[in-house]
Amino acid sequence: MTTTLTPLTHRATLAIGDETAARRIADLLTEALDEGEAAVAAFEGPTGRWDITVHFAEAPDEGSIREFVRLAAGEEAAQAVQFDTVEARDWVKATLGALVPVHAGRFIVHGQHDRAKVAPNKLGIEIEAALAFGTGHHGTTRGCLLLLGEVLKAFQPRRVLDLGTGTGVLAIAAAKALQGKVLASDIDALSVKVAADNARQNGVGPLVEVAWGNGFSVPLLRQRRPFDLVLANILANPLRQMATPMSRHLAPGARVILSGLLSPQAPSVIAAYRARGLILERQIRIEGWSSLLLHKAR
Repeated sequence: MTTTLTPLTHRATLAIGDETAARRIADLLTEALDEGEAAVAAFEGPTGRWDITVHFAEAPDEGSIREFVRLAAGEEAAQAVQFDTVEARDWVKATLGALVPVHAGRFIVHGQHDRAKVAPNKLGIEIEAALAFGTGHHGTTRGCLLLLGEVLKAFQPRRVLDLGTGTGVLAIAAAKALQGKVLASDIDALSVKVAADNARQNGVGPLVEVAWGNGFSVPLLRQRRPFDLVLANILANPLRQMATPMSRHLAPGARVILSGLLSPQAPSVIAAYRARGLILERQIRIEGWSSLLLHKAR
């Protein structure tokens, strides 16, 4: 687990009565802020209002943060954001440590403190707070896990790739379910380290190989192709841009799980992959985000 201690950490806070607006704000900030730059959390308080807290490694651009909140919830919410500094502490753990286990079909993503709550018939994925995206609580990660569970009921891929692995949640889930090797990659060097550490923590260190690099330009990906299953929880624009190289790295009949896109962005992503011979099988929508399951025509 990665920890970060600083003399002072910077914080933005907001209380809002609308759960939907609170989740929109949290999701937009999560997507807009660079990995490792901030930790975003939204929790329902005892009075029914939702508290949104963002801890920053460095002093944030307050105008930009207010603008993101304005886009998600309007001018009144933007002006209600408060900025301050707090004493040194492990701010990522403090922000994410209270999150409850996330159930996604046969998978449960949990922290160390909830290890005992994993039922024997479930596959637990233990992810502690870290400076990399993917605790399982975001709708995109949960959607991917649900689709992964469905795919593996009737399909046993031999070559699996988790592209843009973040904390390694999806790679770990696939390795545990298949008891087989999974290749994972990420453009962020810190994510590569975090994912490898998490794989070891979850007992699948020898099964999950993590490589650093940008998309399909990573030499190891070219060496290991064609893949039978690719998981890519990234963002809509990069997913559209990599449709062609993705198709070139797939075996006939391969399954692809894509996420990281808002539901209105899904049609353009589906169209980009359909043009490369990939057919949509299923789409899951969770809290405004879509996860797609496609397969490559034989």
